[in-house]
Amino acid sequence: MKKGGQSLAQLAVQIQGGKLDPIELAERTLDAIEGHQDPAIFTCITRDRALAEAQASRRRLRSGRSLGCLEGIPVAWKDLFDLEGVVTTAGSRVLAREAPAGADATVVTNLRAAGMVAVGRTNMSEFAFSGLGLNPHYGTPVNPHSGDTPRLPGGSSSGAGVAVAAGLVPVAIGTDTGGSIRIPAAFNGVVGYKATRGRYSMEGVYPLSRSLDSLGPLCRTVSDAIWVDAAMRGQTTPLAVRADLRGMKLVIPETIFFDEAEGGVNAAFEAAVERLVRRGAQIRRARFSLFSELFALMASHGPLVSAEAFALHRMRLTGPDAAEIDRRVVARARLGENTTMPKYVEILSARNRMIAELSNEIGVDELLVSPTLPHVAPVIAPLLEDDDAFVKTNAKTLRNTLIGNFFDWCGVSLPCGFGDAGMPVGLLLSGLANNDDRLLGAALAVEDAISGFSE
Repeated sequence: MKKGGQSLAQLAVQIQGGKLDPIELAERTLDAIEGHQDPAIFTCITRDRALAEAQASRRRLRSGRSLGCLEGIPVAWKDLFDLEGVVTTAGSRVLAREAPAGADATVVTNLRAAGMVAVGRTNMSEFAFSGLGLNPHYGTPVNPHSGDTPRLPGGSSSGAGVAVAAGLVPVAIGTDTGGSIRIPAAFNGVVGYKATRGRYSMEGVYPLSRSLDSLGPLCRTVSDAIWVDAAMRGQTTPLAVRADLRGMKLVIPETIFFDEAEGGVNAAFEAAVERLVRRGAQIRRARFSLFSELFALMASHGPLVSAEAFALHRMRLTGPDAAEIDRRVVARARLGENTTMPKYVEILSARNRMIAELSNEIGVDELLVSPTLPHVAPVIAPLLEDDDAFVKTNAKTLRNTLIGNFFDWCGVSLPCGFGDAGMPVGLLLSGLANNDDRLLGAALAVEDAISGFSE
């Protein structure tokens, strides 16, 4: 990963040891954000709030009442989470006309209660409806690993991934409906954890698809994700325990995940798998016809996300507001109109059946391991100019990760090396629904085995 940023754990040691003052850290963070060469990473900087929260953190520390290891740590929020007094725009000019939020989202309240300091809101794909991260209204954040040619940040949590990779914040909270945490994590070479849907409260989080939406942090290490996960649920102590790689059962899904994958991605992934095997992990490779069935279902009935997104935004998509929305978002969301109510019910019924069937093909003691994405971050410019290229690239980018959303998996994307153009490659560790603590414990061990080769 890019050097320059510090992990949550590194900052916590300095704060708890009295070597770093929360106000000093907040001011340093805010100044870095405001002075960064890429103004598209953040859509809103909450300086007054951040300094007030840092001041409260300082008082607690000086009086011996620290709230824990997250005390005084900066956090950024994707522009879908309500922050009291700030308009939640969801990356849209249309929503910028709405009233400011009257209260924080529940997960925002929980992290504030853990002592974290909210420094601002990060940019995103409009309405969270793209895996690439382009935004014609607020700009497109540039992947910090780009050379002379700007490359995609990944979406929809684009600013979140870039903010962490650039070292501006140790953690940013995103949402994931089809890959929107894991994609920017992989593109930017950071850790991204998508929790099982329903693990956190969605109160105060602007939706895209209520059947698929999930939340989670983008950060520098799995350990950081584990501590933030606990705090987002209002807990003071994580439940995840580091697993032992010896005897860990991992399944490599050979259906869909490797189709048209770049050679550099395959090489980085297989090298990581080899390291896991040397540490004692047990690997089996398997084909899953249910994954092919999922894409056939999408082709015949339409994507579930499109149907629910169209229902949510129907008035905007069919009214005068449509002229102010990214044309690519409008075109993709309008496809949801083709999913009739009978088809929608059939999708939900098929989903329940397929989830049950898959649980019989993957053991309760197994996790899936795969490339997060089939390619590294593409160059931005051609996708701005060619809508057909945008559609094709967006579909390929979302392909691997959306499988996890449909089957209600939890997942962690970890940096595992570099591919074409020296860009980061992600390794995706996935678990069946509600196996989050076991997944995170396993991710700690996997990270330890592969991290030295991904920096």
